[in-house]
Amino acid sequence: MGTLYVVGTPIGNLEDITQRALRILREVALIAAEDTRRTRKLLQHFGIDTPLISYHQHSRSARREQILRTLQRQDVALVCDAGMPGLSDPGAELIRAALERGIPVVPIPGPTAVITALVISGLPTDRFLYLGFLPRQSSARRKALEEVADLPYTLVVFEAPHRLLESLTDILAVLGDRPIAVARELTKMYEEVWRGTVSQAREHFRDYAPRGEFTLVIGGAEVKETRWDEERVRREMARLLEEGLSRTEAARRVARQSGWPRREIYRMVL
Repeated sequence: MGTLYVVGTPIGNLEDITQRALRILREVALIAAEDTRRTRKLLQHFGIDTPLISYHQHSRSARREQILRTLQRQDVALVCDAGMPGLSDPGAELIRAALERGIPVVPIPGPTAVITALVISGLPTDRFLYLGFLPRQSSARRKALEEVADLPYTLVVFEAPHRLLESLTDILAVLGDRPIAVARELTKMYEEVWRGTVSQAREHFRDYAPRGEFTLVIGGAEVKETRWDEERVRREMARLLEEGLSRTEAARRVARQSGWPRREIYRMVL
């Protein structure tokens, strides 16, 4: 049985490819590529002549079976247009199908616009939520944003240039005027990272027409510190004790939610 190698490729600058990725692309029997024309340019640049097969959203079903048959005997590398396969592209379905059939899947890490944009955004990186591409329609887009509006995590989304202004308008309406970093053409000749607020970003890209591939990094919701009143603490403790929790465990749970020190809660119910 072969192995499916999930190979990260450059998101722009060809020098970002790893030596391991180049070796795997030379050694496998077949490369499944989202866009064979783009991947062929990469292979030609590095003198690699491994056979290519297309695997994209319009050819997934029949082509997936063909690739899985090859994997019964030989190794295959999966690549996308840029970055790591499986993020907002049909490669995720091939990976799942291979795993379901017991085929080994090995990652060959490489560049990704998500992490690249996040770490240079200047926004918190300890907790973040990747949303992929926002929905095309404004109503669906606003609904998706409403689902994460109260979360304190930094948000990372992809957007096409012709929808950027509409998305910024919806982000402003639903999430408010949060800090944002707008990254475009990362690692390419015209790389740019614009930082400011959502309203300022909208004004900027009204004056300067959006071009290229965009990754938006948006600040999370502010966490409001609210301390429960004493009566609420007593009610919650009573409920948890009725459920059979010990005083210690109940006090620990209420302390996490209420803003009260556990020792004070424990004394309150003694």
